Amino acid sequence: MALSREQLAQRVAQELQDGYYVNLGIGIPTLVANYVPKGMEVMLQSENGLLGMGEFPTEETIDADLINAGKQTVTMATGASIFDSAESFAMIRGGHVDLTVLGAFEVDVHGNIASYMIPGKLIKGMGGAMDLVAGADNIIVTMTHASKHGESKLLADCTLPLTGKGCIKKVLTDLAFIEIKDGKFHLLERAPGVSVEEIVKLTAGELVIPEHVPEMTF
Repeated sequence: MALSREQLAQRVAQELQDGYYVNLGIGIPTLVANYVPKGMEVMLQSENGLLGMGEFPTEETIDADLINAGKQTVTMATGASIFDSAESFAMIRGGHVDLTVLGAFEVDVHGNIASYMIPGKLIKGMGGAMDLVAGADNIIVTMTHASKHGESKLLADCTLPLTGKGCIKKVLTDLAFIEIKDGKFHLLERAPGVSVEEIVKLTAGELVIPEHVPEMTF
């Protein structure tokens, strides 16, 4: 079975480490805030100027003035701080973010990412993605393995305009967890119940398969 949005966020949360500063992109990445392991201290950053995001609010804790970069209402963790967007991007561009999690339309075997536009469709702009992929060494992309038409999003070469070049090292899809190195995709884990054959069929770029591919655990 393909992973749900919540399971994708849970698996990404396993990559967090105590003391990390983490930027969560719009969409599925924002859900990671709900699955930070208990007892672990991480500071979640939103590029609009919030460091220390907490879980999504309940009706009792909601504050309409407190939002993330995707304009969703959020909460603040103990020790959180609020600052302007310029300072937020100085933090990103200065390499002070330990982990970045963001979505994408395509990723290829060279570590290139296309995440901000599809030609002919109305877009709001690149947002902070270009700065994030340029300023961070540790990036995890979360996305579906294939389009709704069954076309692979893990390619030999991206076909859409690039957000960044040679910057992506790990991709978590609804089918698999994959590392990018030496110009190839390397299969690390598969979603529970998903076969290696299914992953191979939906991966357009060269895929290296180890002798044993464990299922993800949550």
